Amino acid sequence: MSDHCEERATMIAAGDLQEFAPRGREHCRRHPSALTLQLRRLQPASELCSSDGAAGLVGSLREVTIHERQRESWQLRKGASDVGEEVDYDEELYVASNMVIWSKGSKNQASTVYKAFTVDSPVLQALWCDFTIAQEKSEKADVSGSDEIVEKCICILQNSCINVHSIEGKDYIAALPFQVANVWPTKFGLLFERSSSLHEVPPSPPREPLPTMFSMLHPLDEITPLVCKSGAGVFGSARVQYVADYTMRIVFLSAEPSIVMTYDTVQSLHTVWALRRVKPEEQNTVLKFSEQMGTPQHVATSSSLTAHLRSLSKGDSPVASPFQNYSSIHSQSRSVSSPSMQSRSPSISNMAALSRSHSPALGVHSFSGVQRFNFSSNTQSPRRHSIIHSPNSTSSDSFLITETEPIVPELCIDHLWTETITNMREKNSQASKVFITTDLCGQKFLCFLVESQLQLRCVKFQESNDKSQLIFGSVTNIQAKDAAPVEGIDTLLVLEGSGNLVLYSGVVRVGKVFIPGLPAPSLTMSNQMPRPSTPLDSVSTPSKPLNKHLGPLEESVLLSPVPELRDSSKLHDSTYVEDCTFQQLGTFIHSLRDPVHNRVTLELSNNTMVRITIPEIATSELVKRCLQGVKAILPKEIAVQMLVKWYNAYNAPGGPSYHSEWNLFVTCLMNMMGYNTERLAWTRNLDFEGSLSPVIAPKKARPSETGSDEDWEYLLSSDYHRNFESHPVAKALRLDPLEVSSPKDDFLQSLSLDSSTLLFTHIPAIFFVLHLIYEELKLNSLMGEGIRSLVVLLVQLARDLKLEAYIDYYYRDYPALVKSSRQTCIIDQGFMHHPSFFSAEPPSIFQWLSSCLKGEGVQPYPYLPGICERSKLVVVTVALYILGDENAVSNEATHYLYKITSGQRKQQIEQDDSRCSFRHSTSVSSLAEKLVIWMTNVGFTLRDLESLPFGVALPIRDAIYYCREQPASDWPEAVCLLIGRQDLSKQACEGNLQKGKSSVGPVLSSDIPSGAESEEDEDGMNDMNEEVMSLIWSEDLRVQEVRRLLQSARPVRVNVVQMPESSDHEYIEEKENRLLQLCQRTMALPVGRGMFTLFSYHPVPTEQLPIPKLNLTGRAPPRNTTVDLNSGNIDVPPNMACWASFHNGVAAGLKIAPASQIDSAWIVYNKPKIAELANEYAGFLMALGLNGHLTKLATLNIHDYLTKGHEMTSIGLLLGVSAAKLGTMDMAITRLLSIHIPALLPPTSTELDVPHNVQVAAVIGIGLVYQGTAHRHTAEVLLAEIGRPPGPEMEYCTDRESYSLASGLALGMVCLGHGSNLIGMSDLNVPEQLYQYMVGGHRRFQAGMHREKHKSPSYQIKEGDTINVDVTCPGATLALAMIYLKTNNRSIADWLQAPDTMYLLDFVKPEFLLLRTLARCLILWDDILPNSKWVNSNVPQIIRENSISLHATELPSSEDLSLETLAQAHVYIIAGACLSLGFRFAGSENLAAFNCLYKYATDFLKCLSAPTASITGHYNLETCLSVLLLSLAMVMAGSGNLKVLQLCRFMHKKTGGEMNYGFHLAHHMALGLLFLGGGRYSLSTSNSSIAALLCALYPHFPVHSTDNRYHLQALRHLYVLAAEPRLLTPVDVDSNTPCYALIEVTYKGTQWYAEATEELMAPTLLPELHLLKQIRVKGPRYWELLIDLSKGTNHLKSILSKGGILYVKLRAGQLSYKEDPMGWRSLLAQTVTHRNSEARAFKPEAISAFTSDPALFSFADYFCKPTVNMGQKQEILDLFSSILYECVTQENPEMLPTYIAIDQAVRRLERREMSETFELWQIKLVLEFFSSRSHQERMSRNPNRGLFMNSEFLPVMKCTIDNTLDQWLQAGGDVSLHSYLSGQPTDESQLSMLACFLIYHSVPTPGQLAAGGLEGSTNFSELLLKFKQLNMPVRALLRLAPLLLRNPQSMVL
Repeated sequence: MSDHCEERATMIAAGDLQEFAPRGREHCRRHPSALTLQLRRLQPASELCSSDGAAGLVGSLREVTIHERQRESWQLRKGASDVGEEVDYDEELYVASNMVIWSKGSKNQASTVYKAFTVDSPVLQALWCDFTIAQEKSEKADVSGSDEIVEKCICILQNSCINVHSIEGKDYIAALPFQVANVWPTKFGLLFERSSSLHEVPPSPPREPLPTMFSMLHPLDEITPLVCKSGAGVFGSARVQYVADYTMRIVFLSAEPSIVMTYDTVQSLHTVWALRRVKPEEQNTVLKFSEQMGTPQHVATSSSLTAHLRSLSKGDSPVASPFQNYSSIHSQSRSVSSPSMQSRSPSISNMAALSRSHSPALGVHSFSGVQRFNFSSNTQSPRRHSIIHSPNSTSSDSFLITETEPIVPELCIDHLWTETITNMREKNSQASKVFITTDLCGQKFLCFLVESQLQLRCVKFQESNDKSQLIFGSVTNIQAKDAAPVEGIDTLLVLEGSGNLVLYSGVVRVGKVFIPGLPAPSLTMSNQMPRPSTPLDSVSTPSKPLNKHLGPLEESVLLSPVPELRDSSKLHDSTYVEDCTFQQLGTFIHSLRDPVHNRVTLELSNNTMVRITIPEIATSELVKRCLQGVKAILPKEIAVQMLVKWYNAYNAPGGPSYHSEWNLFVTCLMNMMGYNTERLAWTRNLDFEGSLSPVIAPKKARPSETGSDEDWEYLLSSDYHRNFESHPVAKALRLDPLEVSSPKDDFLQSLSLDSSTLLFTHIPAIFFVLHLIYEELKLNSLMGEGIRSLVVLLVQLARDLKLEAYIDYYYRDYPALVKSSRQTCIIDQGFMHHPSFFSAEPPSIFQWLSSCLKGEGVQPYPYLPGICERSKLVVVTVALYILGDENAVSNEATHYLYKITSGQRKQQIEQDDSRCSFRHSTSVSSLAEKLVIWMTNVGFTLRDLESLPFGVALPIRDAIYYCREQPASDWPEAVCLLIGRQDLSKQACEGNLQKGKSSVGPVLSSDIPSGAESEEDEDGMNDMNEEVMSLIWSEDLRVQEVRRLLQSARPVRVNVVQMPESSDHEYIEEKENRLLQLCQRTMALPVGRGMFTLFSYHPVPTEQLPIPKLNLTGRAPPRNTTVDLNSGNIDVPPNMACWASFHNGVAAGLKIAPASQIDSAWIVYNKPKIAELANEYAGFLMALGLNGHLTKLATLNIHDYLTKGHEMTSIGLLLGVSAAKLGTMDMAITRLLSIHIPALLPPTSTELDVPHNVQVAAVIGIGLVYQGTAHRHTAEVLLAEIGRPPGPEMEYCTDRESYSLASGLALGMVCLGHGSNLIGMSDLNVPEQLYQYMVGGHRRFQAGMHREKHKSPSYQIKEGDTINVDVTCPGATLALAMIYLKTNNRSIADWLQAPDTMYLLDFVKPEFLLLRTLARCLILWDDILPNSKWVNSNVPQIIRENSISLHATELPSSEDLSLETLAQAHVYIIAGACLSLGFRFAGSENLAAFNCLYKYATDFLKCLSAPTASITGHYNLETCLSVLLLSLAMVMAGSGNLKVLQLCRFMHKKTGGEMNYGFHLAHHMALGLLFLGGGRYSLSTSNSSIAALLCALYPHFPVHSTDNRYHLQALRHLYVLAAEPRLLTPVDVDSNTPCYALIEVTYKGTQWYAEATEELMAPTLLPELHLLKQIRVKGPRYWELLIDLSKGTNHLKSILSKGGILYVKLRAGQLSYKEDPMGWRSLLAQTVTHRNSEARAFKPEAISAFTSDPALFSFADYFCKPTVNMGQKQEILDLFSSILYECVTQENPEMLPTYIAIDQAVRRLERREMSETFELWQIKLVLEFFSSRSHQERMSRNPNRGLFMNSEFLPVMKCTIDNTLDQWLQAGGDVSLHSYLSGQPTDESQLSMLACFLIYHSVPTPGQLAAGGLEGSTNFSELLLKFKQLNMPVRALLRLAPLLLRNPQSMVL
C-alpha cells in the first residue's frame, strides 16, 4: 500500500498545455507546389468557372493533401543563435513530398518560416548538419580545431542525390553512387547507410561483401567507406576492416560524445561504437589488406564495381540488384597473378582524391567519385594483363597500372560496448528510440527504448580519467511505453504502460507529471469527485500542516491528487464534467515526440498533439546557486535524492510564487537536515506569501474570521518586520522599535535534531558551501536581498554547530540581523562528517583582498568550480594586478585558490579551460593590459564590472584606466569595449564585417537634395562623397571646378563671332567646324571622369547603372541655338564617337566600388536594348573587370558575349576578365584568350578571323593573367610576336605597331622584374633578342611551331630580311624596362643610353629616345633623384653643348649639325627622364620632385610660344608637355594640387590648332589622376602598378578619336590596377561624422633618409605603407591611438580598403578642429591656471563640452542644478558638481557612482544608521588600494598621469570616518567594546556602531585575543609585540589600548 500511496502522492504540475501542429504543414498548403499547378493546367478555364469543375478540382486537391499527410515528417531542435545570446525557442524542419520547410521561433515565440526548399523528387529525409572546413595554415598544421570554419547546413536526401544548402547561401549537390537507406549527421559530416537489397545473398567465399556504411565530410568531398576497428581477433590484435556487415543497422548517432549505436539483426544485440577520424596507419592497413590474402584464384572474376558504377553514372538504371557479382573494393591490385610479378603496394601519397584543397582545374582528369569504388585493375585472367591507360595514371616501374587511386577511408568506428545476451531475446527487439540523458548530478545515461518489450534500457557511461574513451556501466530497465529526454532540467519523461507520465532523473524516479487539462489516468468517475457546485472554501486547507509531511522522510507524501484538482486556480480552466467526459472518451497519451530543452509534444490517442513544458528546478537565482553548491558537495546518490525531494516540493501543483521560493527552500533543506521547522520560531513564521495553495499552509487553519493577538505577534516576530526595523527608511522616519513579547513557552526548551535524516551527517559541508556562496554573492551588488535571506540561515546553522568565529563574522557583516537571542538546537556532533576543507576561521573574500593590498601573506581562497566564479575572478585579478604574479592567469592559479569537491570524487586536478592563454598576436606589455585581455577572454563585461562592489572593482577600474590611455590598435572588439574606447571597438567591429557588407556607405554618404542639382544630375559625378572632399579641400571650390571641366553630358558653348563678310551658310559651317574641334575635347573627357569618380558608388541591385549621355552637340550664343554635327554641312569622320562612348561606359562602370554586392544577373540586366549603346556596355564590362566584379559573370554569359562578334564588346570583355584574374595563370581564361591569338593556336588550326584590335587586347590579357609568373611558353610566343612579319593578308599591314607594342608590354608583364634570374629561359636569349628588335639588324630564322605562318611574304610591304625597327622598337624597349625593372642592372641600362654622336642620333626616331630614357631610368630605379641636375644628366653631351636651351630667343647657326634633330632629341630625352621621375615618386607628393617637374613644365609652356618652337616642332613640344603634365599628376596623384590644376585648366582651354584628341586625352587624364577617386586613391609604385601605368600612360597619344595604330585606346584605363586607397579619414565615433585629426606618421629609415616623423592633418593621403613604421593619432584633442606597421600592414590595409575610416574619440572638454581651430576655447584651457577655485563655479550646462554620455547629462540636470530655497542641500549640490567636474575632466566618468557611494556611506555612518557594514568594507578596500605598494610604484613610474581619484576627497572621507568612530568611542562606545572583547553581551542599541568599529579597525575576534594572551600586558610596547601576529594596524591598537591595559582615560581624543 505504501508504494501505491507514494505513487499518488508525488505529483509534478506541468506547465501550460498548447495545441501543437507543425508550422510547415500550413505553409505547405499555401506553397505553390508543382502539384496544384498541374491540376490547374489540366482543366480548361471554362470548367474552372463552372461549379462542378471547381468541385472536381477541390476534390482532387483534397486527395492530394490526404496523400501528403501520410508522408509528412518533422523534427525540432533548440534554436541556434549567434554566439553569446541565450535563446529559447524551437526550430522545425518539416518534410512533405518534395518540399522541406525550415521554420524558426524567435524571442517572442512566434514561429516564422525561415527557408523553404522544393526539390525535384520526393524528399526521403531532411536534416541539419554542420560541416567543418579546415583552414590550411602552413605554420600550424598540427593544431587542429583552432582554425576550422564551421558551415551550418541543411541536407536534403533524395533518391539519387543529396542537396546541401548552407546558411551562407552555398548550394551543393552530391550524387549518390548507391541507394541510401538512411543518413545521419555526425560531428565530422554525414554518414550514409547503403540500403542492402533483400536478395543480397551472403557472398560466396572468394568475394568480399561491399561496404554498407559510408561517410562524406563535406559536400565537395568523396563519399568514402567507413572503417571499423573491432576487438581483438584471432591473432590477438585488433582487426581493421571496412564495415561490410549488412546485418548491422545504425539506430542512433550522437555528435557530442561522438558515438554510434548499431543493432545486429541476426544476433538481436545493440552495440555502441566510438566514431572518430581514421588514423594513417589504419588507412594503410585497410588499403593493403587485400594483398595479404589475395591469391590468384580469387581474381578470376573480372567484373568490378567500377564498371557497374560507370554504367550507373551514364544513366542506365540497374534492374536487379547489381551488387551480387562484385569483387572487392579493396586496394589497387588484387591480381597478384603469379608470384614472380611484383605488385606494388599502394602508397598513401597516391591518394590525392579531388578534395577541396585542390583547385578544380587539377581535378579535371580525375574520375567523378562515382566511378572510384573499385581499385582492382581488371585483369582478365592470370595470364593476360590488360593495361588500362586512364588519364591520371602515372606509369611506374610496376607492370600493372592502376585504374584509379584507392578511395581512402576518412572515419573509423571503435567498438565500445555490446549489451549482454539474455536467453529470452526476441527476434525484433531493435530500439525504436535512443537518446542520451543526464541526471540531476551530471551523470550521463544512454537510453534506448525497446518497444516490443515495453522497456527503456538505460546504460550509465562516463569519460575515462584521461578523457580518451567512454566507459559503460550496467543496464537498468525501466518499464515504459515511450520516453523522451528533458534536457533543460536533466531529466527524462517516461510514458508507462498504464498511461501515466512519470519523470525520472537518470534511473531515479522523481514523480508523476500532472497535466492540467488532461485527466490523470487513475481518476475514475467515483464519489471522490466533488460536484462542481461544492463550495471551495471548505476544502481550501488540509487539516494537517505542511511541515509534518516534510518531517519523516520515508513517507515523503505531499498530497493526494484529488484535493489538488480542487485547487481554485485550476477549477476555472476546465470543469470537472469536461474532464470526466474526456475520460469516458478514453483520451490518453499515446506517445511522446520532439523534446526540445524542457518542452515535449504528447501525441494523444485521438490524433491530436499537445505540447507541454516541464517546470524548471528553480527560478530564483539564490535558490539555484544554493542547489548547485549543495549538489557539488554531496555524494551523487544523496545529491540526486535531495534534488528529487526539492523538485517535488517546489513543483507540486499550485506551487509557490517566485518570492516565497526561498522560504520553501529553507524549510525543505532544514527538514532534510533533521530540523523540526514547525518548532523553530523563525522558520515557522517564514512567509509563504499566503499562496492559496493548500499544499503549503503557512500556519494552522483558523476557524475564526476575526483577528487575534497571535496575529500581531506573528507579524512582529516575522522576518519582514525584522528586516523593516533595520531598513534605512525606518530610521529616516524615526520609527521607534516595537517590543516583541517573548514567544510562547513551548519554544524555550532546546530542540534536538533528528539524526536519521538524509542530510544530517553532511550539515558542516553544506554549511561551508552555503558560506562560500554567501561570500560569492557579496561580490554582486544586485544580490543584496539574497544575502540577507541567506545570512539568517547561516547564523542558525553556525549557532547550532557552535562555531563562534562564524557567528562573530556574521555579526560584523549584519549587526542588525544577527541578534544575540536566538533559539539554538542541539546537534549530536558525534555523527557529523566534517569535510577536509572545513576551516575554523571563516573564509572572507574582502579580508583576503585586504590582506593582499596590505602585502601580508595569504592562504589560498577556497572556491567551488562553476559556482563561485566571481570569487575566482576577483582573486586572480588581485593576484595578477596587485601582487604582480603573471602566472595567476595561466591555468595554475593554485597559490591563490583551492577547489572544493565532494569527498567521494577523486581529487583530480582539473585543467581549467585554457581560454586564458594569451594569443601571441596581441601585444601585452604591462600587467594592466594582461589583466584586461584575460578578463575579456573569460567573458567579463562592463555590466559585470558595474555590479561588482566599488572597492573590489577599483583595481580593475585602475587597470582599465591605464589601458584606455595607451591601447594597442589590434586588440579585439571586446577588450576595447571593456576599456571604454568606443572608437577602437567600432573599428574592430567594422573590421570583422564580411567584405560584402559595405559598412562605408551610411557613415560617409552625402545627401544631396534632389531639386538643387537637377541640371547636374546626369554628369555622372553626383555620387561623390562631398562630406570628405569638403574636409580635404575646405578653402576653395576646386572640386566643383573639376566637375565643370570633366562633364561631358551637356552641350558645349560654341562661341564664333560672325564676320561681316561671311554669309550665313559659311557662318553655320564655321560654327560646326568649331564644334568639331570642341568635340575632340569632349570625347576625351570620360577617361578623366572615370579617374575622378573611381570606386565612389554602391549600385542598387534592382536598378540599372546610370550611364551619363555623351553629348556632342553645342549651343551658340547669343540666342542659344543648337549646333549639331549631323546636319550634313561638313564632313564628319565615320564612327567618330565609338571609342568615346566606350570610355564613357568604362567611366560609369568604374564608379562601382569593389566592395559592392553585384551578381551575374545584375551585369546581364544592364545590357542595353539599343544597339547604339553596345559600345558603352563594352566599356562597362571592362570596368567591371578592373574593379574585380567580372569574376562573378557566368562563363556561359562570357561566351555568349564573345560569340556576338561585336569588336568593342570582345575588347572590353577580354581585358576585363584578364584584369580580374591578374597574375593567377587561370586556365579557363587562358583558353579564352588563346582563341583570339593566332600565335597561341596549334599550327594546323583554322585561321579565325579575329579583328586586329581584339588580338591586341587578347595579347595584353595574356600579359595580365600571367603577370610576374615568368611562364616560359608564353614568354617565348610573345617574344616572337614582337617582331611578327606582315603576313599575306591585307589587315596585318596597317596597325602592326600596336600589336608589336602589346606583345612587348605583355612580355614585360610576364617576366616583370625578374631581371637576369629568368629561370629556364636562358636559351631564349630574351634580352639579346629584345636589343635586336630595338636597334635593328638581320631577322633571325623563326624557330618553333610558327614557322609555317611566316613563310609567304606580305603582298603589300616589301620588308627585307632586316627587322623593321619602327614597328618593334617601342615594344622591345618597354619589355626590357619591365623585365629589368628596379634591378639597377648597369649593363642593360647602357644599351638604352641615348646615342652620343650625330651620326647615330640620325638613326633613332626622337620619340624612341623618350622611351629609351624612360626604360633606362626605370631599370636604374635607385639612381633617380628629384632635381634638374639629374634630369639633365640624361641628355648626351653633344646635345647639351649644341642644343638651343629651352629659353633661347634667336637661333644659333651651325653648319654640320642638324639643329632640328638635336632639339627634338633634347626635348624627348628630358620628357623621358621627367616621366621616369613621375613613376619613381608616383603618389608620394614629394615636394622636390614636384618642384623639379613643375619647372620643366613651365619651361615647355614658354617654349611653345617662343620663336624657336618651329624648329622643335609644335607637335613634339605638345607631346612632351602632355608627358610632363602626366608626370606631375602622377607625383601629386589624389592630392588635388592647385598649381597642377591650373596647368590642366589652361590646357583644357586650348582647343584650336595643334590640339588634337590625344593631347586632350592626356591633359584630362592628368586632371583625373590629380583627383583620383575624389581624393581617396593614390598611385602605388609596386612593380605591378608600374606595369599597369606604362600601359595606361604610354607617351604616344592618338591623333583622332578612332586612332589605335600605335596604342590601343582601351589600355588607357589600366591605371586602375595601380590605384590604391590611401585616404585616412578620421570619423568622430560619437557623432559619426568625418572630422579633422592630427596624425603623426613615422617613416622607416632608408638609404636616402634616416627614420623621420611628420605631422599631417587627416583626412589625408598616407604615403605608401611599406615606407612607414607607425601611425599615431596625436592628442590632446582626441584619444591617442597607435597603429604599428612593423608587425604587418594588413590591419591598416583593411581599414583603408573599407573607406579609410579611422574612428576617433574626442577627449573631454575638447572641441573639434572645425569648431575651434586654435584650441583656445576648450574648457581645460581655462582651468589650467587655477586648480580649485573653479570647481564650485563649474556650470552644469558646460558639461556638454566634456562628454556625450546622456547619463552624465541627466546627472548634471537633476543633481547639480541649484533651485530656489536650497537650504542645507546647497552643500550636497556643490559636492556633486565638483565630483562630476573631476570625473569628467579626469576622463573617468565611470567613477561617479563610486564617489557618490562613498559619500553616502560616510553620511550614513555619521547619522549612525549603518545596519550592515558592507559599504564600510568597500571604503576600507579603496583606502588600502591607494596606499598599497603596487599602486605607489605605478604612480612613481608614471607621475604625470592624472591620478585616479586625485582630489582631497578621499582624505576628507577617511578623516570623517575616523572622527565619527572616535566620537562614538568617547560617547560610551568603549563600554560596549569592552564587553564585546571580554565576551559579555552588549547593549543592542550599540550593536551596529560596534560592528562598524570592529570592521574599520580590523579588530580581531575575542577568541583570537584570548589565544594571543593579551590579558597580562601592562604597557603599550608589549601590546605591540603581541599584536604583531594579528596584523592589526597601529592606529586601531591606539584606540584599543586603554581598554586592554585597563587604563581609564583613552589615548586618542
